[in-house]
Amino acid sequence: MSVFLPADILLPKTDDFAKWAVIACDQFTSDNAYWNRVREFVGDAPSALRLILPEALLGSDNEDGHIRTINESMRQYLEEDRFVCYPNSYIYVERTLENGSIRKGVVGMVDLEAYSFEEGANCAIRATEKTVVERIPPRVRVRRDASLELPHILMLSDDFDQQLLKPIEERKKTLKPLYDFDLMEDGGHISGWLVSEEEAAALDRRLAEYAETCKTQFADITEHPPIFVVGDGNHSLATAKTCYEQWKKEHPGEDASSHPSRYALVELESIHDASLVFEPIHRIVTDVDPEEILQTLRDTCCADNGYPIRWHAGQKTGMLCLDREKGELAVAVLQNFLDEYLSKHEGEIDYIHDDEALIELSKRERAIGFLLPSMEKGQLFRGVIADGCLPRKTFSMGHAREKRYYLEARKIR
Repeated sequence: MSVFLPADILLPKTDDFAKWAVIACDQFTSDNAYWNRVREFVGDAPSALRLILPEALLGSDNEDGHIRTINESMRQYLEEDRFVCYPNSYIYVERTLENGSIRKGVVGMVDLEAYSFEEGANCAIRATEKTVVERIPPRVRVRRDASLELPHILMLSDDFDQQLLKPIEERKKTLKPLYDFDLMEDGGHISGWLVSEEEAAALDRRLAEYAETCKTQFADITEHPPIFVVGDGNHSLATAKTCYEQWKKEHPGEDASSHPSRYALVELESIHDASLVFEPIHRIVTDVDPEEILQTLRDTCCADNGYPIRWHAGQKTGMLCLDREKGELAVAVLQNFLDEYLSKHEGEIDYIHDDEALIELSKRERAIGFLLPSMEKGQLFRGVIADGCLPRKTFSMGHAREKRYYLEARKIR
C-alpha cells in the first residue's frame, strides 16, 4: 500500500483567497506586529487565521480560550457549508517565490502508520530532525478536538529526475484550476490545479515506481530505506502521529484503516527542485574558553581530509577538518561534539543563519563561532539513514515568508 495517497481535500468557498491563506503558525513567533497586520488585513472575512493558533500565542494567559474559539470556528465553517470538497484527489501546487523561482509540489495525505519520529526508526516516512517532545503537548491540545486539519508540512522525495511531478506540470493546462492569487505579507504567488481520476491514478503508479527505486538507491547503507522525509513541519507531523496513537489506545481492536486520524495532509516536493535552497545554520558558543574548546575539538573530532569548517574567535580565524567517520554531515559531527562538551562545561550555544552576523558575534569576549557549509541535497536522505535524525537546526529551507501557507483542509473527525 502506498504511504502517500489522494484525500478528500477541502477548499474554501471564497472570492478572496488572499484573506483566507495564512502563513505557518511557527513563523514570526516573536513578531507580534506581523500577526497584528494579518488580523487587520483579514478583518471579518472567512480565513484560516480563525482555524489555527499562531505559536506567538502559545503559553499566553488565554491559550485555552483561543483553542476553544478555533474548534468552534471549525464547526461553524463546516455547518455553514463554507468548503468545496474534492474527493479522492491531489492538488498540484506552484508557488512563485520572491526571487522569481517556482516551487512545485502536490498536496495529498500520508499514512501515519508508515511514519515515526523516533530516532533509529526504519519506517518509510522519517523525521529529519530530532523531535523536541516538550513541543508536542501544546500542539496536541489544538488538534485533539479539532474538526479540521490545515497543513503546513512539506514532505520531501529524493526524486532526482522529478518524474513524480514533471508529468503533471507538463499537463497542467488540461487540469481544472482551483486557485491563483498573491499571498499576503509578501508571500509570493500561488496557483493550484486539481489532480483526480486518471491523472491521480497515473501519479499513484509513479509513486509506486519511485518507492521501488528507493530500495536500490540506498542499498549500500540500509535494507530499509525511507521513501520520504519531512522537510518542514516536523513537530506538526509528530503531533498528528501522537493524536493517532492516542486514538488507537482509546479504541482497542477497532479497524483504523479508514479512520481520518490515521492520515495527515501534507505537500510533497522533490528535494531536487531547483527552487529549494538549503541554507546552513551556523553555531556560536558563548561563555567558554575558545582555545580550550578548539583544542578539545582537534583532539577528538578532527582528521585529515575531513569536512572543512571555519571558526572565528575574537580577531582570530582558522580552518578545521572534522572526521568523516563520525557522521555523514559536518553539522552532525560538530553538534554531537558541542552537546557532549557543553554537558561537562559551562557555556551556551545559539544558532545563526547569516555569515556576517556569526562573524560579528564571534568577536565578543569568550565566544567562538563555527561557519558550516551548505548541505548538499544528496546528503539529506543518506544523513537521515546514517544518523537516525539530523541534529536540530541542521539546515533552513528558505526564508520565513517562503514557508507554506494554510490553504487546503481535511476533516479529521
